[in-house]
Amino acid sequence: MQKNKTQKIAKEVIQFEINALKNLKNSIDSSFTKIVKLILSCKGGKIITSGVGKSGIIARKWAATFSSTGTSCFFLDAANASHGDMGQITSNDIVILISNSGRSEELKNIIQYISRNKNIKLIAITSKKDSILYKNSDLAFIMPSTKEAGPENIVPTSSTTNQLALGDAIAIACMQFKNFTKLDFKKYHPSGTLSVKLKTVGDLMITGNKLPVLNENIKMKKALNIISKKKLGVLIVEKKNGNTCGIITDGDLKRIAQKFSNFEGLELKKVMKKNPVTINQDALAASALSIMNSKKITSLCVHKGKKTKKTIGLIHMHNILRSNIN
Repeated sequence: MQKNKTQKIAKEVIQFEINALKNLKNSIDSSFTKIVKLILSCKGGKIITSGVGKSGIIARKWAATFSSTGTSCFFLDAANASHGDMGQITSNDIVILISNSGRSEELKNIIQYISRNKNIKLIAITSKKDSILYKNSDLAFIMPSTKEAGPENIVPTSSTTNQLALGDAIAIACMQFKNFTKLDFKKYHPSGTLSVKLKTVGDLMITGNKLPVLNENIKMKKALNIISKKKLGVLIVEKKNGNTCGIITDGDLKRIAQKFSNFEGLELKKVMKKNPVTINQDALAASALSIMNSKKITSLCVHKGKKTKKTIGLIHMHNILRSNIN
């Protein structure tokens, strides 16, 4: 096998697909907008994708991408549809059929079933206006004519690349119009690597009885016991009204002990650091870690909304690092 020849083939295939994508980009028109609007208008029904062969694989990918970006969708196997699974298509559904030729035999039964149900909408993704799929659709996107990569123009390559890209474009358009955020994305990907990166301070913070909190008028002697008991190396100091007014760390204790011979009798408000650094519970844990690193501290007070003086939790560097966030 000649290295130069194989690399040449690879570059030719990729160039074929680049050319196809350029044609697809130039083909985006009002039909694309109408399809997005129809999908966004689906309230009481479902979004269903289907296709045959390579187009079926792409249709399954469409369903997965739609579902992960806030548009509930599932894939219907075209062959099984004719053996009972057609019942999955019900009133108010939107069915997206993907077929380059628009004439696949396995799709005909689905098309006929939909045509008998006026409350079901059919979106066609095809390259043939004279096909049964196009003629029976409510909306259609005509894929641009494209030359497949490889000998004899017979292997679905450029055409399926275009189908894949079109699905991504529709899914992202729907996602943006729904104001689907990274926090919404995290809900659908609880076990993924990306979800780890999207963990918020609220996901990892320490709350409730585990919080080391004392009133500002408490003496240092009691504070030493609390810091030792909670084992977080930090103490949150608050006023009578519950607002946070200061913080004391293990490092502070050492400096206080060196400065005051009778430090155990001192009130916390006399030795605490005022205005501790605080972070919103909805902030990314990675942002909290960045703040800690820049300020050379190991923990942050956590607040909710605009109530920056009301501490609801504590986020410690160890909590973040244990979650593999860096």
